[in-house]
Amino acid sequence: MIPTDTSKQVELLAQLATDHQRILSTAESCTGGLIAAALTEVSGSSAWFDRGFVTYSNAAKLQMLGVEEAILERNGAVSGETVVAMAQGALRKSNANLAVSVSGVAGPTGGTQEKPVGTVWIAIAGAGIESIARPYLFSGDRASIRMQTVDEALQLLIRCIKSESL
Repeated sequence: MIPTDTSKQVELLAQLATDHQRILSTAESCTGGLIAAALTEVSGSSAWFDRGFVTYSNAAKLQMLGVEEAILERNGAVSGETVVAMAQGALRKSNANLAVSVSGVAGPTGGTQEKPVGTVWIAIAGAGIESIARPYLFSGDRASIRMQTVDEALQLLIRCIKSESL
């Protein structure tokens, strides 16, 4: 069961995706499939949601999404370059025309001075729009950071479809 606020976001996203003929795909690391789960909570989501990739490990990012090893080595998994490559990979490996990807440090361990716990990157890639990546620094415990990531990813998708760009 997803929170009521998130359900409302998904219902709006479903309507926008349907109206604008967008088919969505997700590529998730730190959220472990929570975005795809939220999207499929809505009845009829198969009309506008194609598939989700849970690529928690770097190996999964390489194998499932075709992220280049050099990108991961140069920038790390939690970076703008990586999430853009993840979103673009989700587009290539699916029937979607709009993809969102996330990678971050949900904690409570794993943070560094450069990438503290709560650091998350979210990217959008799609047909007819320029791929973008945005950094966030969320606060709270692991569950809170993951849900804030889901909510922000949904908001980015909504804004993207509404404006057909970001």
